[in-house]
Amino acid sequence: MPLNPVQIQRLTQIAQAAAAAPSGGKQAIYDAACRELCVSRATLHRYLKKVTVKPERKQRSDAGDVSLTRDEAIAISAMLMVSHRKTNKRLMSIGQAVDMLRANGEVRAERIDPATGEVKPLSDSAIARALRAYSLHPDQLNRPEPAVELQSLHPNHVWQIDASLCVLYYLNARTPAESGLQVMERDQFYKNKPANLKRIESDRVWSYEVTDHYSSTIFVHYVLGAESGVNLAESFMAAIQQRDGDPFHGVPFILMMDMGSANTSGLFANLARRLQVKLIAHAPGNARATGQVEKARDLIERSFESGLRLRPVADLTDLNAQAQRWARWYNANKVHTRHGKTRYDQWLTITAEQLRLAPPLEMCQELLTHTPEQRKVSDTLTVSFKGNEYDVRHVPKVMVGEKLHIALNPYVPNAATVVDTDADGNELLHTIPLVARNEAGFRVDANVIGEDWTRPANTALEANRQEVERFAMDATTDEEAKAQRKAKAVPFGGRIDPFAVIDQTPERNYLPKRGTELAPNASSSRMPTRVRTLSQFEAAQALVARGMTMSQELVATLRNQYPDGVPEDELDALEDRLTVRGRLRVVAGGGL
Repeated sequence: MPLNPVQIQRLTQIAQAAAAAPSGGKQAIYDAACRELCVSRATLHRYLKKVTVKPERKQRSDAGDVSLTRDEAIAISAMLMVSHRKTNKRLMSIGQAVDMLRANGEVRAERIDPATGEVKPLSDSAIARALRAYSLHPDQLNRPEPAVELQSLHPNHVWQIDASLCVLYYLNARTPAESGLQVMERDQFYKNKPANLKRIESDRVWSYEVTDHYSSTIFVHYVLGAESGVNLAESFMAAIQQRDGDPFHGVPFILMMDMGSANTSGLFANLARRLQVKLIAHAPGNARATGQVEKARDLIERSFESGLRLRPVADLTDLNAQAQRWARWYNANKVHTRHGKTRYDQWLTITAEQLRLAPPLEMCQELLTHTPEQRKVSDTLTVSFKGNEYDVRHVPKVMVGEKLHIALNPYVPNAATVVDTDADGNELLHTIPLVARNEAGFRVDANVIGEDWTRPANTALEANRQEVERFAMDATTDEEAKAQRKAKAVPFGGRIDPFAVIDQTPERNYLPKRGTELAPNASSSRMPTRVRTLSQFEAAQALVARGMTMSQELVATLRNQYPDGVPEDELDALEDRLTVRGRLRVVAGGGL
């Protein structure tokens, strides 16, 4: 209840009387005031607070002092920080962290009572105050790092691109109500129902947001499936193409994105390299570097996607058509706070030199997988590529017979690109024109017989060849070297002795080797021959061939005398022994 001026004046007098009353006299004053004003003691004190001003409370003499050492504060802070989730949710309280560290002998976290000298543990609130005093509290350490403001120089100087998961998905239609794109309902697809999410995983809709850093112009393109190099390339190619009713187009000089594997894949990197777009991926966890495109996602969700429930879309084509319709309206009508213009008005300040027109979509798709091809330089300083002939006379350090890496040129018609590298390994691009020929098949810039005999400019190879020739002929000019060569002058002025290396080689002395004298007789000159050993069967065959009749007794004798075989040079002696044995056998038989 508000107080009127009469009540305020009377309450002020009561407050003054109570302040001037001696010790123990305030109660009587308050009791009389309650009866006079017909209020309770609590209401009276509430009224008195409104009409009196209390003096400032005196600050404690030990204000700001902490009993926790900085080393212990660091230990406690570290324990709290390691318990944090990526969402900055702290899982461990200060009391839990201190109890755990005390149990492991890491900290003491205690103070001495000045009155009694007793050692007491510090309270959780005292430890929290100490952490804040040292600027080690997790709430302080989790604050963002200082950032710098980035600027771009002109429209299409820097673009930012990012992928986001949309709340839409395709549903395998079983009824007409389920056809087309659907909005994910939380009670069906929240995190504790992974089976439902898995069912539509491949049918979820992703959006790629593109912003021009200079003007903040927004472009959005929806794809189906997941964040991938193919979807990224499709969205980027859609953004750089000219569109009816949309002035925003062209190829940026720099493209900023996050470090996702899809963004840095070889497929998209190859497209960017061929379009001469420099890719800059910000460090992990530094989303502020692409904060503009993150804000664009928020604008799309609140301004465009929020209306999809009221205006359902039939398919992905319809969704992209509506998204581009919204983007044209938003870019043309909403004033940006930084530059004070609409996004289109700011982008339209682009100049002809700053606007790089994108090649046709078919060529962009070819550039996705196109890699430079090696081509050999002909003696007329041309290379063949894609069925055409290109002039490479103006390429630095070009030489006949060398191989150059040739790639498509997306910006200059009837031209290709020579891909080279500098000393630091950076890619250098040289535009080479198409060789123009007349109706007779001759080069239009070829020398006319009888009129022009001008030779092409020397390449590095010719310059090196002439330098070597001058050195070899000990000459200072090309004409002098030619004259020396024609006069059959000795190379190097005759100062080179081809046999100097022989004269400068030290002579070597060799010790004589001891040999064996050769015997004068003829027999000693014969080389020893190796005697062949016949098996028992082969020896028996040889004896039969000589006319012997081999009996079982003679075969047994041969086996006993030559168990390991018969040397071929002992066949004669063996034949004699067996013949004698056979005769003795006959005589002995006749005697009986």
